[in-house]
Amino acid sequence: LSGLDPAQPYFQDTPVEVRLDQSDAEFVDVIHTDIAPTIPYLGFGISTPIGHLDFYPNGGEEMPGCDKNAISQIVDIDGIWQGTRDFVACNHLRSYKYYSDSIIYPDGFLGYSCDSYDDFETESCFPCPEEGCPNMGHFADQFKSQIKNDTVTLYLNTAESKDFPLWRYKVTVTLSGSRKVRGYVNIALYGSGGNTRQHQIFQGTLQPDNSYTSFIDAEINVGTVTKVKFLWNNNWINPTLPKLGASNITVQAGETG
Repeated sequence: LSGLDPAQPYFQDTPVEVRLDQSDAEFVDVIHTDIAPTIPYLGFGISTPIGHLDFYPNGGEEMPGCDKNAISQIVDIDGIWQGTRDFVACNHLRSYKYYSDSIIYPDGFLGYSCDSYDDFETESCFPCPEEGCPNMGHFADQFKSQIKNDTVTLYLNTAESKDFPLWRYKVTVTLSGSRKVRGYVNIALYGSGGNTRQHQIFQGTLQPDNSYTSFIDAEINVGTVTKVKFLWNNNWINPTLPKLGASNITVQAGETG
């Protein structure tokens, strides 16, 4: 049984007889997309874990793409009615859109087991453990046999618009060069499954021999990495023509480690 952002008003913190609970089915998975308090933030979704697997995409409160201005959201490509509905309850409605995309992308929406979204953004919940990570949405039940605890809370990020799934990688770059310079470093991944756009992994003082680590939530499953594109820029003309390179780049896929 899949709960798509189950309702918060009149259901949060109520007895299990009243609301969705893991005792309602052999396996209950839940997608939480609108868990901000109803007052004052008009959060429509229940915040507490109530299933066997509870997924909190983007932390569960604010979904990427839901912060568009009112006019652009209401004048939607799918029509005024669809746009108005999305504007009023965009975060809440993301749950069924994620579920719909999960049918098309059976390898997408990997959920990482974490105590909080803040932990998810560190290295403490990465990569997937030996038993793997469950996929949020339609294929969550394939992880049923791996559940050891009563409730597992899982976190992941999604894209701003369709197609929503992202694939997580950890990238570490060690710089080479003769002197430090301010700027940013971008990385693009190339692999058997396709190529990503450029992702910024660091901005600030670039120091040769230092290593910089960041997560990339890529728009495709790269598959086997065959090449990494490295680019740095300082966004202004420097007459001394500083040069930087990458002496080493490490890429770790979240799914396989």
